[in-house]
Amino acid sequence: MGATNNRARRLVRGVGDRTVLVASGELSFAEFVHARNQRLLDLAWLVTRSTEDARDAVQEALTGLYRNWERLPAGDEFEAYVHRTVVNACLRVIRRRPRWLPVPAPGELRSAPSTTDAAEAVATSDELWRLCGELTAVQRAAVVLRFWSDCTYAEIGSALGCTEATARSHVHRATARLRTRMAAGEQ
Repeated sequence: MGATNNRARRLVRGVGDRTVLVASGELSFAEFVHARNQRLLDLAWLVTRSTEDARDAVQEALTGLYRNWERLPAGDEFEAYVHRTVVNACLRVIRRRPRWLPVPAPGELRSAPSTTDAAEAVATSDELWRLCGELTAVQRAAVVLRFWSDCTYAEIGSALGCTEATARSHVHRATARLRTRMAAGEQ
């Protein structure tokens, strides 16, 4: 666990709670895991919608990252590589999952933002989260990367292994489907 990457890196705080790795200094794999583990688990949970599946996916992703630690790219390419590794691990976990296994986890949902009518906001948040479960795994991953991880379409494309245009399409179709379903539920 103490391997050090030949391509030097250090942690730098980005916008909000987003941590970005950039070239310079040295970062061991153990330091990387310590600094990023919870963020990776959150990302995986949002894609898989299951705590156990998220843990499995992150463990699988970290195993692959550790094996290749000395050869990983630096800077933004590193971030894209990490996202792609975690998302791919999530998609593999989802594919292995039995089709009949329900994965609702309403107790783990983040609190709804405060509004004038908190009950309505919570109901809307719960409904939107339920509808996100109806998206394909790739669309859900694209939406999570776009709106939760604040990734660009190029970063989403890199993480999902598709072009930027395809990433835009995934996000557009997913949000259109969510809007349509939310509007249908309001009638």
